[in-house]
Amino acid sequence: MHIDSDDVFWMIPVDSDAVEVDFDDAHARLRVQGLEVFDDHDLANSLTLGLGLPGGLGFPFPHIPPVFPSRAIVSFDVEWNGLLAMAQINNAAQGFKGTFFETVTTIKWSAQQPGFMFQSEVPDPSRNLISVLGQEKNGVFF
Repeated sequence: MHIDSDDVFWMIPVDSDAVEVDFDDAHARLRVQGLEVFDDHDLANSLTLGLGLPGGLGFPFPHIPPVFPSRAIVSFDVEWNGLLAMAQINNAAQGFKGTFFETVTTIKWSAQQPGFMFQSEVPDPSRNLISVLGQEKNGVFF
């Protein structure tokens, strides 16, 4: 995602009806259709607003050419369902606790921009390595 004017990236608001959660049943779903985003091509161009990275300079990364961000439209449907395992974590020293469910998860995703379109294959839960649905408390909420 593109960095916004508040220096926030990889987060974008969606309508509240795009999210369904039944934590007691270890089920959640995120459905978004036709979301307008910027396609920054890669992390380097996202962080540098399309300037890429020069490479060398004593850092262990290659040259990444500049790619100007383009507008794109994405749609996705992510569903966490089916409890496989559960973990309860309580770390008082770091002020963090939570309940986490390993679940069966499927993702259907598509993107389009001028001259290009991509659509994921049919969701197949057997291809998922691991997915976690969690509820946590930290900071002042601990």
